[in-house]
Amino acid sequence: MSDGEWESVVRVVYPTQDVDQVWPLYALDWTQPMLSDALLDPRIDMEQLNLGGMNQSSFQRVIRRGLTGGKASGATNDSFAFVDRTGLQVNAGSRTSLCTFFNAFPAGYWRRWTNVETVRFVAEARGAGRVLLYRSNGRGLFFPAGSVNVGGVSGGTRDEENTADDWQQISVEIPMVDLMDGGFFWFDAEAAAHGSGLEVRDAAWQVPVARRTAKVRTTLSIAIATFNRAPYCLNQLKAISRAAALRERLDTVYCTDQGTDHVCNQADFDGVAKDLGRQLTYIQQRNLGGSGGFSRGMYETVEAGTSSYCLLLDDDAISEPESILRAVQFADYAFKPLLVGGGMLHLDNRTMLYTQGERFDWQRMWMKPSLELGYNHDFAAEPLRDASERHQRIDEDFNGWWMCLIPVKALKTIGLSLPVFIKFDDIEYGMRAKRAGFPTVGLPGVAVWHQAWHSKDPSRTWEEYFFVRNRWIAALLLQPDRPFKPMLFESMYGDAVLGMRFIYSAMRLRHEALRDILRGPQYIVDSFPTRLGEIRELRAGFPDAQGKPSFEDFPEAQREYVSARRHPRSRKFKAKSALKAAAASFLSREDASNAERPDLAIPAQDSYWWTWLANGHVRSALVTSPDGNSVSWLKRNDPLFRRNMVECYRLVNRILRDWKRLSAEYRAYDLPSLKTWGRIFAADKKREAKH
Repeated sequence: MSDGEWESVVRVVYPTQDVDQVWPLYALDWTQPMLSDALLDPRIDMEQLNLGGMNQSSFQRVIRRGLTGGKASGATNDSFAFVDRTGLQVNAGSRTSLCTFFNAFPAGYWRRWTNVETVRFVAEARGAGRVLLYRSNGRGLFFPAGSVNVGGVSGGTRDEENTADDWQQISVEIPMVDLMDGGFFWFDAEAAAHGSGLEVRDAAWQVPVARRTAKVRTTLSIAIATFNRAPYCLNQLKAISRAAALRERLDTVYCTDQGTDHVCNQADFDGVAKDLGRQLTYIQQRNLGGSGGFSRGMYETVEAGTSSYCLLLDDDAISEPESILRAVQFADYAFKPLLVGGGMLHLDNRTMLYTQGERFDWQRMWMKPSLELGYNHDFAAEPLRDASERHQRIDEDFNGWWMCLIPVKALKTIGLSLPVFIKFDDIEYGMRAKRAGFPTVGLPGVAVWHQAWHSKDPSRTWEEYFFVRNRWIAALLLQPDRPFKPMLFESMYGDAVLGMRFIYSAMRLRHEALRDILRGPQYIVDSFPTRLGEIRELRAGFPDAQGKPSFEDFPEAQREYVSARRHPRSRKFKAKSALKAAAASFLSREDASNAERPDLAIPAQDSYWWTWLANGHVRSALVTSPDGNSVSWLKRNDPLFRRNMVECYRLVNRILRDWKRLSAEYRAYDLPSLKTWGRIFAADKKREAKH
């Protein structure tokens, strides 16, 4: 909403649901910042730590300082209470900080990607205390940026002659300086020692409307793809329906239902549909995976011609609706069209951020966290206030499609997703968009809660086929001139690791993926709706794919396994051991298909190749599924291992030999074009017309 010449682009909000699980992302008790030596002098971190030259006292001191930074670690919430969605009550004599993931203004990103030069903080406050403004730079150093006394308070004490219980307007402008490498703006609220405390409401960060790149009022459509997650998807629709500010900018939600347990059959669907009205377009189509479901929403958005953006939103994610609005506002001010990505917070550990930005490692053809910051940062253990490295601006190559805002201009220019069902479609799209001049910006304060990956292992499911096939398709499209030198090694290594774990179904699926690459893009499109069923049927014939619900369905293991995590080894030692084991299996004729009892029972968390080697010679093992719902009996078959390794070498070599021809063929076909997708959706549109 505009206020004269200023527009609120980041409203300060608070949680109203699951508060006990998420509050450290919104507000926390203030503590005295203590700067580390490395923060003041970054050169210290460029030197290796000489652990060998330390005595015990020195080592313990380093550990103690490293873990706590000289103060108690973690977030606490004794100083405040959330009044409502935009209201905060600070207890008398207490101080609360808004230097948090959702409520710190990402000034460094606005400095980098927009023409905004000044930001204004506005709020209303009553009671007695102070509102203090702060800024940081990309190194995480803090600086005062202003303060406002509330209720006649000066220096933390109350002037009884100037007390006012009415709401006081606050407005402070902060210049955008020292922000090129990153930095945040935020406020602290400090209540006087005497009185009923300090209440702050309707706080927001505003920017000059004159700096807005989009000269017309922009709107968005939201694309949700769902497959048999009807209750989760309905909750997503409910959250959108309740977000009044978001709905002012919303054209429609394209909910593409590809399952058999339909969202429209949920008890509350009619009420939500009535509430959303014309802002909901419910579509039923064949199961075309995430790429097909999201592309249908993107396709319909382009066809309708009314939206400026299309937001991809996972059906089973829990959204912070304010994030969607922030993404749109940021895109409106960006000096070039760009994709605005959202971070992924864990659904089962709600304060943990999986990632805010990822890069693509071209040598491995795989993703990695930006700036080597690592995955899984817990803001409850280490709040943004204390995580100086999180204050630097993070650039990225792509964003996962748990949440991603895409300009319609980009859809018209580079097309939609690849028609590849699932896996790697979001990575390839982000890389393709970047090369076409549409970078991706993972904006702090924009995120959803999504199920984390620690209960998943693609090699134990049919997903392995799509991971491998789509990774190679992306490589052919993005690197037309030459194949990646490590690809042969990566493929052989991947197969060997699976073979050492007796997961022969995954080896077969990987080879099927390579064969399909060689069949060409026309086959990829033609088999798009049916390939999943065929792959599932193919995998079902392998022992490692035949899970049962209980250990009692199998003979008891002969011995207890040794956890490799309890006995760590160096990489060099493990590499030598792996080469010896792989060579031994390659030359062996041992086949334990008819084993009467398993040697070991291995839990899913330890089902890595090193566990097999660390337990000596293993002929077979019971292994729990990653989701903990079943057990499979995996059995050694060295002749099959040998045949698979030879087949991997043959297929990869063939692709590498024909690289330029295959690349030209795939690029010429234009897999992600609106025209290609129009042909794919034609069958579903005919069926919709009949109904």
